[in-house]
Amino acid sequence: MGRKVWVLETSTKGTGANVVPLERVLKSPSSTSTPTPLYVPPKQSRPAPAPEPQPRAPRRFKVVDLLSREVLGEDVGTRETMEILRRVRSVVDVNLYVWEPEQERWRLLTLAEQGAMWELRERQ
Repeated sequence: MGRKVWVLETSTKGTGANVVPLERVLKSPSSTSTPTPLYVPPKQSRPAPAPEPQPRAPRRFKVVDLLSREVLGEDVGTRETMEILRRVRSVVDVNLYVWEPEQERWRLLTLAEQGAMWELRERQ
């Protein structure tokens, strides 16, 4: 049995060098064959620019008295909604809705949103 000769292979990629048998280095396919042609991918075509977003329409609100279910204001802007809220004793006395054009329906504001509207009412 003959001894194997080991060499340090430094052409590895990544973490460093490896110790390999000398025969493996001498029979390396890269040293005996022609180099593989370099592949250059074609240039990527640029995607079409995104269309400009449509300007959002002003918010429209609906205010309904909680006890009587009377509509105090429907399809009114923010300023008119604030005027209606000034005549109301508390934010819990009304239900506030906002028009959602994508769904084409009135959406009840969350308590946090109603609180924000009430604070806006008090600032004006």
